[in-house]
Amino acid sequence: MVDLIGQHAHIRSELDAALQQVVESGAYIKGPDVDAFAEELGAYCGVKHVIPCGNGTDALQIALMAAGVGPGDEVITTGFTFIATVEVVALLGAAPVLVDVHADTFNIDAAAIERAITPRTKAIVPVHLFGQPADMDAVLRIADAHDLVVVEDNAQAIGAHWCGERASGQTGSLGHLGTTSFFPSKNLGCMGDGGAVFTNDDALAALARSIANHGMEQRYHHDRVGINSRLDTLQAAVLRVKLRHLNAYIAARQAAAKRYDALLADAPGITVPFRDERATHVFHQYTLVLEGTDRDAVVKLLAADGIPTGVYYPVPGHAQAAFTGFNYDATAFPVSDFLAQNVLSLPMHTELTELEQQHIVERLKVACVAAQTTSFA
Repeated sequence: MVDLIGQHAHIRSELDAALQQVVESGAYIKGPDVDAFAEELGAYCGVKHVIPCGNGTDALQIALMAAGVGPGDEVITTGFTFIATVEVVALLGAAPVLVDVHADTFNIDAAAIERAITPRTKAIVPVHLFGQPADMDAVLRIADAHDLVVVEDNAQAIGAHWCGERASGQTGSLGHLGTTSFFPSKNLGCMGDGGAVFTNDDALAALARSIANHGMEQRYHHDRVGINSRLDTLQAAVLRVKLRHLNAYIAARQAAAKRYDALLADAPGITVPFRDERATHVFHQYTLVLEGTDRDAVVKLLAADGIPTGVYYPVPGHAQAAFTGFNYDATAFPVSDFLAQNVLSLPMHTELTELEQQHIVERLKVACVAAQTTSFA
């Protein structure tokens, strides 16, 4: 699904030099590369403050803590995402209020957000899924009208742009707070775990920094309950190198997506990724919708041909055993349930060649015919 070995081979000399410099410095925690990376990423994303932390899940928790989310509050988000988005809300003692998504973008349905607001609602967490921005015009309009905090989950869409009437700029910089992950498979990934919180608000930035550092602003003076979450210097050094190549990585993914589109243009029962004309899609995943086909059978057939695929996400948040206590209405998520049964992600990374994609699509078409449950004649 991801060829990091191939990607790193192109920048091996840069990576070796960066890592060696950290080794020789001995500054493995809070070394100068961490602050330098935060400044460089802020400039790239057009955001005033970047607070590096240990991983994307921590970033979400830190952002929600900075927003004041706690017991008795409700946070509206989607369950058609990686579980961390929902999990951190519950960990803070708040209630994750899940709503359905749009069938085309797979992103949160703003009309459903509006219907879900109650006097206990504290925040909205839109997820920019698979690399495409959620409708930030609609989300911010709702948030403004109800005085709600917006925390963008930008783990899959760093470098994507939203160009709307209400808001314009890079994802992660549009809400009150944004978060991202530097998990190795992400478009901007390190060689381990890492994450960051974004904000243009000075007070929220100070809170987030303190929370990530045991609640400290002055050493050994703990002004609030915090956590210990930091990006180590080796990972920051790797990320500084890869940030310089991020635009090229995004372009390579977009080119691969266009090739997939062309190769799949005549494939019945296969819907290629939708692009919102107000946004850029950076293709963390290239995710299809299969109809009239047994998706799980297709996965097995492709695996037998040596072709990896991904199913993101087979069990939406409202159906997870961990959240049964929130008593979600099982009938309220028809789109999420449909997508969970019918989406399929193909290999997507910076090293994909046209020949590889031709082979993947050829075998996919054969597999879909073999696993067909509906005739398209």
